[in-house]
Amino acid sequence: MQSTETSSTAPAVRIVIAGSVDHGKSTLVGRLLHETGSLADGKMAAVREACLRRGVEFEWAFLTDALQAERDQNVTIDAAQIGLRTPGGRVLLVDAPGHEEFLKNMVTGAASADAALLIVAADEGWREQSRRHAYLLGFLGLRQIKIIVNKLDRVEFSEPAFRRLQEDGRTYLKTIGIEGAEFIPVSARAGENVVAKSPAMPWYVGPSVLEALDGFTAPLPLDDQPLRFIVQDVYRHGERRIVAGRVESGTLRLGDEIVFWPYHKRATVASIERWPVVLDSAGAGDSIGIVLESSAFVERGAIASHPRDSPIVSNRLHGSLFWLGRQDLVCGMHCRIKLGTQDVLARVATIERIFDPGRTFDGETATGSLPRHGAAEVSLELRRPLVFDRHERIASCGRFVVQMDHEIAGGGIVTRGEYPGERRETKSANVTESRGLITAADHASRHGHRGGVVWLTGLSGAGKSTIARALEGELFTRGLLVSVLDGDNLRRGLNSDLGFAPADRVENIRRTAEVARLLADAGSVVIVALISPYRADRAHARRIALEGGGDFIEVYVNAPLAVCEQRDPKHLYQKARAGSIRDFTGIDAPYEEPEDPEIVISTSQFSIAESTDQLLEFLLPRVMTVAGS
Repeated sequence: MQSTETSSTAPAVRIVIAGSVDHGKSTLVGRLLHETGSLADGKMAAVREACLRRGVEFEWAFLTDALQAERDQNVTIDAAQIGLRTPGGRVLLVDAPGHEEFLKNMVTGAASADAALLIVAADEGWREQSRRHAYLLGFLGLRQIKIIVNKLDRVEFSEPAFRRLQEDGRTYLKTIGIEGAEFIPVSARAGENVVAKSPAMPWYVGPSVLEALDGFTAPLPLDDQPLRFIVQDVYRHGERRIVAGRVESGTLRLGDEIVFWPYHKRATVASIERWPVVLDSAGAGDSIGIVLESSAFVERGAIASHPRDSPIVSNRLHGSLFWLGRQDLVCGMHCRIKLGTQDVLARVATIERIFDPGRTFDGETATGSLPRHGAAEVSLELRRPLVFDRHERIASCGRFVVQMDHEIAGGGIVTRGEYPGERRETKSANVTESRGLITAADHASRHGHRGGVVWLTGLSGAGKSTIARALEGELFTRGLLVSVLDGDNLRRGLNSDLGFAPADRVENIRRTAEVARLLADAGSVVIVALISPYRADRAHARRIALEGGGDFIEVYVNAPLAVCEQRDPKHLYQKARAGSIRDFTGIDAPYEEPEDPEIVISTSQFSIAESTDQLLEFLLPRVMTVAGS
C-alpha cells in the first residue's frame, strides 16, 4: 500500500473520506485499492491469510485498518493516508474515523484535505454523526464535496430511496453553506458503481466513484505558490551570517530580492546552500541556508517572501479552532500561538459558531464556552505581530497550534485576513530606508515598555481627543514614553493641504499612520485620535504600523450620534445640519463601525475617568516589558 505523496511539483489531490461509523468508509477504500491495483504486492493475500488465522470473515476494511486494535473493535481509530492510482493520475485518500470518540482525528484529516467524500448509508440515512461530519467539512472550508450513498444493496438498489436521501441531503447541506454537491449511489461491499458503472442501477447516469475522484481539482503545485521561507535560526560562520530555514512554498533563486516579515527587512540572496553543495535555487520542502548580500536583522520566527506577494502580518488572528484542552475555552483566557517557528502570547477575544459534539446535533450555538473536542470560530489578540496566510491560499502557513500550560490544547486554520502587499513604492529608485543601530528591543529595555500605536476612532464628539489626553497623562505619570497625534492638530500642520474628499481622507490617515509608526519604532506609545471613518483605511493604518514590528490597538470610542450631536463641542453638527459643512461624518458621509476592535469604550455610559481606566487596564499588560513575551 502506498502512503506517500507525489512530488511538490505535481501534488496529489488529498481527499478525506468521512461519514458515520459503520456506513462503509473503509470498505469503500479497500475496494478502490484492490480494483485499481494500488495495493502493495502480497497485501491482499496477507490480509486474507490473517483473517483465516484469526477465524474471522474477510472484510474489505481490513486492507486500510493498520492498527490491530481496529481489527479487534471493527472501528477506524486513526486517519490513514493511502495513495490511489486513478485514470486521471493519482489521489491521496485520507480515511478519517467516524466514531464520535475519534472526532479529533477526523478533523485532523479534513484540515489537510483538498476535497471530501462523505459516506451515508442508504438504509440508515443522515445520522447525527453524518450531519456532524458534513458540518465540520464545511466549517473547515472544504467546498469540493461528493456524497457517496452506500449500501444500495440493502434497499434493493431502489431509485426512490436514493432520491429521498439525496433530497434530504441537499436540504441540509444548503443550511450549512454547501451547495452543488454530487450524489453517487454505490454498494461498496458488492463493488457496484465503485470502479465501473453498475447494471444493478440502470436509472443512474452519473459517474462511478473512481470517475468522480478525477473530477476534483488538484491544488496549485507548491513550487508555483507564493514564496514562504520560514527562518529556523541564524548562524555565524566567520564573517558570514547564514539564515537557516525551510522553503514551505514557492521557489527561491540566487539573486532574488526578498522581504523578511514582520520586520519588513529587504535583502538580496547572495548564496543558497545545502551542505555540502551550493544551489542556484531551492523549492518547496527544501531545508537550506541562505547568505544575504547586506546584513539585515533577521531572527527565528521570521518568514520571507518575494516583495510582490507578501503574507498577512497582524496582531489579530481569525480562524476555525478544534479544541483539545482539559478545560473549556472561554473568552479572556491566555495561551500561546505557534505557527511555523513563531511563538506568540495571545488572548482569546471572541468565540463564535460553537460546535459541541457532546450534545444532540442540531447546528451551531452562537457564543459561549468551547468544550473539549468542540470546534468554533475564534479571534485571538496577539501580544506582537504574527506572520501567516489564509489556509485556503497556503495551507502550511495557515495552520496554527494553541498551547496552554506547556501542552498542546488545540489546533486550527486561518480563515480570515487581508493581504497587504507592499506599501506604496517611492517615486525615486535612489531612496533607501535608514535603520538605526538601536533596536525596538533596546528601546523596550531602556524604557521598560514596548512602543506601539493606540488608534482611537469614533464620531466627532465621541470623546477621542479627551480620552487621548487623559491617557497621555496616566502613561506619562507612570514613566512611559508617550505621544499624541490629534486629528485637528495634524490638519493644522502636516496635513493642512488636505480636504475631506475620500482621496484626501485616505492620504490623511496614511500620513498619520506613517508618523505613528516612526514614533513607535523609537519606543513611544503613540495615541492617535482620528475619526478615520472607513474600515479599509484603518486596516491600512494597522498594516503600516505593524510593518515596524510594533503593536497596533484599535479603540472604538463609541457614542450614539444623538449623544455626539448633543455634546457638539465645536458646533460642527449644527453647521452640517445647516448645510454649511459638506461630507461631514455621521450626517452626509458614512462612518463604518469597527468590526473587530481590540477594545470598545462607551463614553455615553461611562465618564472620561472610567473610560480612561478601562483603556489603561487593557493597554498596560500589552506594552509593559514581560520576560519571554
